[in-house]
Parts: sequence; structure tokens; C-alpha cells
Amino acid sequence: MPPITSADCVFCDIVRGSNPHEIVYEDSEYLGFLDRYPLNPGHTQVIPKSHHRWVWDMEKSDVGVLFMRAQRIAKALQVVFNTEWIIADTGGISVPHAHVHLVPRFEDDGHGELADPKILREIPDQEMEDIAARIRNELERTSG
Repeated sequence: MPPITSADCVFCDIVRGSNPHEIVYEDSEYLGFLDRYPLNPGHTQVIPKSHHRWVWDMEKSDVGVLFMRAQRIAKALQVVFNTEWIIADTGGISVPHAHVHLVPRFEDDGHGELADPKILREIPDQEMEDIAARIRNELERTSG
């Protein structure tokens, strides 16, 4: 069964393919893509393809699967960016669709203990493509 999406949701547009982003992970129910306004290189959003306002609105088992996908992507980010420090944050305020932010952190990245949402990185399109390819390659390398 195809995911249930909302007509006025930017993340549902990404699921439908009408708002292209650098996809790093995809299966039948979940999607991982690079944030266009990253807090750090590799900042990834992990979402259910079906529309839910908040992570907490999802079925319990689906929340578990979402976080298993987030964990897999976070481990790939640790390898790709040579850091153990990946923060995870559930979202739903600026985009009303359940999501988990995964942000690689570095000692000298300018953020405090928590990422400062005012510190956004400008990363050229080609570099975003390269980052996404590196993450996909690591996910492929560790699958199975």
C-alpha cells in the first residue's frame, strides 16, 4: 500500500518526488535525505513516508522502526565524518511531518552542547551530492 501523504507538506512532496533532495536512504516506508539548510555537513532528516504530524503520533512499532533506520544512518554518518558525536532530535515544528534530525558534530563546529539552529552551513550542490554518495556507499557497504 502506498504511503498516505498530505498535499500541503514539504516532506510529503519529497516522498512524492516533486521536491528533489539528496536521498541517502530509502525503503518502502522510510526515507533519509540531506537537509538543504544543514547545521553541519551530513545533517540528515529521517522520515516515515506516511504523513504523521509528530513522531509520537506514529504507532509504537513504527516509532521503533524509524529509530532503527535512524540508528543505521547515524552509524554511517559516524564513519563518513569520522566522529562518534551524532545528535538526534525529533522534529515537527517548522515542518509538520514526523522526522528525526541526525547531525554529525565536531569539536570545533561552533555549536554548543546542543546544535545552534542559527548556525547553518552553506554547502555547494556538488559537495552535497558527494556527501550523499559517501553516506549511501557506507550504508551499502554495511548492509546485510
